[in-house]
Formats: sequence, C-alpha cells, structure tokens
Amino acid sequence: MSAHALYVTAAYAITAIMLAGLIGWILIDQRARKRELAALEAAGVRRRSDKAGATKP
Repeated sequence: MSAHALYVTAAYAITAIMLAGLIGWILIDQRARKRELAALEAAGVRRRSDKAGATKP
C-alpha cells in the first residue's frame, strides 16, 4: 500500500471513529436529559410552554 493510500485510509478511519463517538455521546446525553425531565415532571415542575398546566391532546 502506498504512503498516500495509507494516509487516506487512516484519515477515514479516524473520522469514522470520531463520528461514532460523537453519536454515542449524543445518545447517552439524550437519555440523561430525558431522565432529568421525567424527574422534574414527577416532582411537579412544569414547562413554561405548558400554558397554565393545560393537558395535551
């Protein structure tokens, strides 16, 4: 394998690993935010966009 092909392959591999890491981090963070939101809603804290506690359809 030539030096250029090795460089390109390594660049693609590093990029793929970084993208997979970012996607994993986003998914883990999303689960954490959903748990926090559920805990707040269970404690009675409401969203500002929830007009006077109106029920959603």
